[in-house]
Amino acid sequence: MGLESVYREAMALNTIEDMAQRESAAKAFFEKLNRSELPAQFNWASEIFEELHVRERGDQWALIWTDLATDAERRYTYRELAANGNRFLNFVRKNDVVAGNNLYMLTPIVPETWFASFAGIKGGLVSVPTATTMTEREIRFRFEAYPPDVIVAFEGLTDLVDAALEQVNCAPKAKIVLGTKDGWVPYDQIEAESAEAQPAEVGKDDILFCFFTSGTTGLPKRVGHSATSYPVGHLSTALVQGLAPGDVHHNLSAPGWAKWAWSSFFAPFNLGATATGFNFTALDTDKYLAAIAKYKVNSFCAPPTAWRAFVGLDLSRYDFSAMKYSLSAGEPLNPEVIDQWQQATATEIRDFYGQTESTCMIGNPPWMEGRMRFGSFGYPSPMYDVILTDDDGREVTEPDVTGHIVIRLNNWRALGLFHAYIDDPDKTRGAFRNDMYFTGDKASFDADGYWWFVGRSDDVIKSSDYRVGPFEVESALVEHPSVMEAAVVGSPDPQRYQLVKAYVILANGYAPSKALALELFQHTIEALAKFKIPRIIEFVEELPKTISGKIRRVELRETEEKKKQGQAVAAHEYFYHQFPELSSKTR
Repeated sequence: MGLESVYREAMALNTIEDMAQRESAAKAFFEKLNRSELPAQFNWASEIFEELHVRERGDQWALIWTDLATDAERRYTYRELAANGNRFLNFVRKNDVVAGNNLYMLTPIVPETWFASFAGIKGGLVSVPTATTMTEREIRFRFEAYPPDVIVAFEGLTDLVDAALEQVNCAPKAKIVLGTKDGWVPYDQIEAESAEAQPAEVGKDDILFCFFTSGTTGLPKRVGHSATSYPVGHLSTALVQGLAPGDVHHNLSAPGWAKWAWSSFFAPFNLGATATGFNFTALDTDKYLAAIAKYKVNSFCAPPTAWRAFVGLDLSRYDFSAMKYSLSAGEPLNPEVIDQWQQATATEIRDFYGQTESTCMIGNPPWMEGRMRFGSFGYPSPMYDVILTDDDGREVTEPDVTGHIVIRLNNWRALGLFHAYIDDPDKTRGAFRNDMYFTGDKASFDADGYWWFVGRSDDVIKSSDYRVGPFEVESALVEHPSVMEAAVVGSPDPQRYQLVKAYVILANGYAPSKALALELFQHTIEALAKFKIPRIIEFVEELPKTISGKIRRVELRETEEKKKQGQAVAAHEYFYHQFPELSSKTR
């Protein structure tokens, strides 16, 4: 089966104006795709981006970028984006970088991130997107687990990267900097390379993407996606979003996270749409919406925290006449936010769900507008055989019963599902059991088939648009000499869904105090990325544990839920916002 015809069919499908007809066509499309034999080799960058899109819409804008602080703007057609990606690939090849080597990208929202991503796919490299908020400690862990062969980073991170490389005794084949730095090659030198490059021979199951994601009881796992699971799998995302050729799409997400690959790269480029990127350091909601209006964005995806901030503005000041679709992911939005946005844009915010390990699994496609239920994250995508199971793995068939969200594999294996946790067979076996993949999330569905998210079935914390593993935060805390033991859980929060809360048992010779809480907050700022920093610290004498000595985080979460209902504050409980001196220390 040639995949070009699949992408053509998907593009045509999303131009169907009759939504009932589009719904029926989407179901038939995935039924056929799920049972099709994929070609043994597939290079998306060459076969779809260049041979389909560059050939047929080479002069259409592929990427529109702006810096919200300076108003600088850069635009690239499909032909120009491919040429820049080829230059990057040619440069790293001259440095003996070959297919299968690891490409670390520690870059912000700049066009070079799109170029490097394209080059990685075309060259058969394993792209390792890495958030620019990482600390030296976190970068070092990644380099130890998965040594880099080539790194592209912005100037402000190069000192941390060099320190991490020295600690792990690693020498990449090439280090490329956006800016200038001794011992690094300035990105500008790449511009002298040829705009044409030969594609690598890439097997359909070859790993091309490695995402580090939070785990429950250990350091981050490495999610391995293949040459087909993201490029082809994100057809599920593009169809839920509703993108059509020529549409202008915007996603509020930073590179380094799977959501950026989902919605800033594959979803628009799969279907010949235009991606947009707005660079910023701190979110200025007024400037952001002004840019959405200026660039006549048709499709806008943002996390719930951003939507709540946007509706606090006078939305009548912005021209949203081009808006066709609005999307959200992370946790349910309250009806007031959806109502206010709809009044301003005539679009409903449609929720959808997936993981780093997958593409869009459950969601509200365009044909659900006018039929959605507040708080529901929709229906399973026909790409995935999604069911609920009880704790023993038996399928839940009754409505309004909470179960584990599971992807069944014995009927077909969803194309968008990851292949394995890289170099970790134990974690892979733990996720894939009895011909099923267990997502670690819980949900229910009602009598009409609408699905409702309940929460994590493990201890991973969902804060804003991020997942935080408690082990990482606990490990950072116990490095401080005052901390004998720590337990980290999510504390309910109306804005961020959950806040990272740390229960701390102090070592002998230390006593609870506001000054010590400040010291611990400052310690975690140095050790952890901003989104992982505890926002609440409570000093306690003991922690609930099982007979075998394991911390019962479930009991701590229940305590937090009860406290929030009664708005109680413990005697030795301290909140990040109580310390104004911390405001300038987070990145």
